[in-house]
Amino acid sequence: METTVNTAPEPRAAALLDTVEPDEAFLIAAEQEEVPQARRRALVVLISDHAIDAGEDTDRLVTELLIEAGFSVDAVVSVRSKKSQIRQAIETAVVGGVDLVLTVGGTGVGPRDRTPEATRGVLDQLVPGIAQALRSSGQACGAVDACTSRGISGVSGSTVVVNLAPSRTAVRDGMATLTPLVHHLIDQLQKYTVE
Repeated sequence: METTVNTAPEPRAAALLDTVEPDEAFLIAAEQEEVPQARRRALVVLISDHAIDAGEDTDRLVTELLIEAGFSVDAVVSVRSKKSQIRQAIETAVVGGVDLVLTVGGTGVGPRDRTPEATRGVLDQLVPGIAQALRSSGQACGAVDACTSRGISGVSGSTVVVNLAPSRTAVRDGMATLTPLVHHLIDQLQKYTVE
């Protein structure tokens, strides 16, 4: 299994703070808002031998979108489209305590599209609403592979696992769709873990 750690820079919000003086109402609102102490952690699993063109920089795109969504990306892992390798990558991430595992690719109907089957074997609970939302938004934006994806989503331990279709459109639209849903699930998981 080949592992690539992506070192994309964090957004430079601090530089913006130097140029803007917040008013009193903003400061009061910021004090009342609950701000997470640390960024949530994610790991990306690219199914590399099916439908993902290395020239598309899928790893960079997914990493940038995850950072924008409030995650730090522990690693981008490339695996072959074999159930055992996909499952091992997901299980390793779950044991490592990441909040989100995002798989990209292997969700179609071809003979090597094994991502949903590999994922199902790791999940404790299915959360079909996320996969349904991804298919629905994929149809609306014209991402045919997202609309016809067999991808699933669910929870393994305290980790959310989501399968994404591999096209750039499916990845971009999928991240916009799943971000609030995933954060909601992670909030629930952390609430029950703490209690």
